[in-house]
Amino acid sequence: MPVKIHRPISPSLRHRTSLMFDEITRSMPEKSLLTRINKTGGRTNGKVTAGRKSGGHKRNMRTIDFKRNKIGISALVVSVEYDPNRTSNIALLNYKDGEKRYILAPNGLKVGDTLISGDTAEVRAGNAMPLARIPIGTVVHNIEL
Repeated sequence: MPVKIHRPISPSLRHRTSLMFDEITRSMPEKSLLTRINKTGGRTNGKVTAGRKSGGHKRNMRTIDFKRNKIGISALVVSVEYDPNRTSNIALLNYKDGEKRYILAPNGLKVGDTLISGDTAEVRAGNAMPLARIPIGTVVHNIEL
């Protein structure tokens, strides 16, 4: 995600940076991939256990596919979205069989790219493959245990 460095026209702006949302292509998330985050408000079984804590704003968690276990099925990147629960952008993939999933978006991923996971995948941003197949010196992103 690109970072904007502000001009220091006042002492408070001297070291200020902010994120630019040039890569974001869609503002509303896919409803079928949302789960609600239940807030406790600092209470357990109705009793306050963390004082001065309240509910906060209502938020939804996006379900991210970390496993990438659809081997050999190509997917089209439909959109790149902002996720308020993490520091990276997420990409919505539409697989050939009709399933939709979110992944963490690597740098350089654009709408319209085709991604694939498995042993036969080529070395490109967004493709998933076993570590044994990745050549030495390749930039790696989002390793799963």
